[in-house]
Amino acid sequence: MNMDEQNRKYRPDEEKHPVTGNLQKDSAVLFDLFEGCSDLKYNEIHLGTEHNISCIVAFIETTVENMLLDETVLGKMLNMLCTMEKEEVYLSLEQNSFGVSDMAYFENMEDAINGMLSGAALLLIDGFARAIKVSDKGYPGIGVSETDSEKVARGSNEGFANSIKTNTALIRKRIRSPQLKVKEKKAGVRSNTNISLLYMEGIAPDIVLAEIEKRLEGFEIDGVMDSGVIEQLSEERWLSPFPQFQTTLRPDRAAMCLLEGRVILLCDNSPVALILPTDYNSFIQTSDDYYNRFEIASLGRIIRYLASFFAMTLPGLYLAVTNFHTQILPTTLILSFAAARQGVPFPSVVEVILMELSFELLREAGIRLPGAMGNTIGIVGGLIIGQAAVEANIVSPVVVIVIAFTALCSFAIPNEEFAAAFRILKFFFIGMCAWLGFFGFLIALLAVFLHLASLKSFGIPYLMPFAGADLTNYQDERDSLFRMPLFYLKKRPIFASRRNKTRLRWKE
Repeated sequence: MNMDEQNRKYRPDEEKHPVTGNLQKDSAVLFDLFEGCSDLKYNEIHLGTEHNISCIVAFIETTVENMLLDETVLGKMLNMLCTMEKEEVYLSLEQNSFGVSDMAYFENMEDAINGMLSGAALLLIDGFARAIKVSDKGYPGIGVSETDSEKVARGSNEGFANSIKTNTALIRKRIRSPQLKVKEKKAGVRSNTNISLLYMEGIAPDIVLAEIEKRLEGFEIDGVMDSGVIEQLSEERWLSPFPQFQTTLRPDRAAMCLLEGRVILLCDNSPVALILPTDYNSFIQTSDDYYNRFEIASLGRIIRYLASFFAMTLPGLYLAVTNFHTQILPTTLILSFAAARQGVPFPSVVEVILMELSFELLREAGIRLPGAMGNTIGIVGGLIIGQAAVEANIVSPVVVIVIAFTALCSFAIPNEEFAAAFRILKFFFIGMCAWLGFFGFLIALLAVFLHLASLKSFGIPYLMPFAGADLTNYQDERDSLFRMPLFYLKKRPIFASRRNKTRLRWKE
């Protein structure tokens, strides 16, 4: 995509100004690009024992501590430079004899400014033809905290933070191997957002890594504020309600996926990591499936699979049975349904849609309201509205039960984006069942299965291991609807490279 002429001024690959070593010229470029930016701060310092070397230290407000304090790395460095002869200053800078680990040199001003915008200090020194970036405290942000979603009964409670460096460190803490590789990229012409691709060398397939890099380079956009922007721009089947990227807020979940041969994409300023490739079965799994015994893990998975089915189909099935196929119900149950509907002025389909929209509204309100008030409105609001609607004979009690059970099923799905797909398809099933009854239900179910069967995530079948299980010699079926004991899970799933499938072996 071609950007307009105004954007070209800010492109990192065009119109670069080399660092000349002339402080007046180099600082003029800096001040010209930051004209009108009151948060750009700079100090003019004279280095050397004779104070004959002019230097400008530029930084974004709040990202750098007081540079004259001895406690900061930058302050110690500047204090040392003030005690050296002129020749020693240039020699020390050239060789980085201060031992500063996060110190980078730039040949042009645009790259140097991008380094400063990452939260570091920028040094422009007269007579030194390179700009120097020295990291300091950086931008303010929220530290590591407990995740609000993806709750588990057993396992770590740590969640990702907003800093990409912190998130990378949380994964590195769990996988302490040099085989864990981190590729850094930039996204957003104006935002220059840091993107990191994490993968296990030798385990993650090269073709998957090459494909995601190709998709990242296939678009240009002003800014990337969250990993969701990258997800939408990189999806192959963007019309599908089912996500082709898996998301997680848990470092332990991301680490487990890396060991399976998958790739993790981290975006700066976002606590949500993207996992790719993915499939239906991966969305149903949780972290503590592997921390608990296989009986408990298998029971939990069966419940979640049933929940994903009923979250999509239950309201439609209710309409199909009560409006078209009452003969499949026991007589007493039919009479109970009929008695509950006495005095209700609306058809069943209007009842169901009205209550579904009410629950979706309560769900949205609960998300937007702050803190404990949001949790309260979801529970109390549902009880009050449901009870009032029944007492006013607007809806029948059976419909309230069906809609409430459907909402519980959607909450049981571990991944929120995956659950949203079933919330959307639920209305498709309601329409088809209200129109054609059970035949409409079968047509809708067939349409969903056909779509899932044709869907792929970076070449991996979405219904794996239920479709294409022979690709892994049926090994992936051991970790699907039922989770076999850990000592049976000797092979990595289909995501891993074929030359490195073994993940568990017994010692002699």
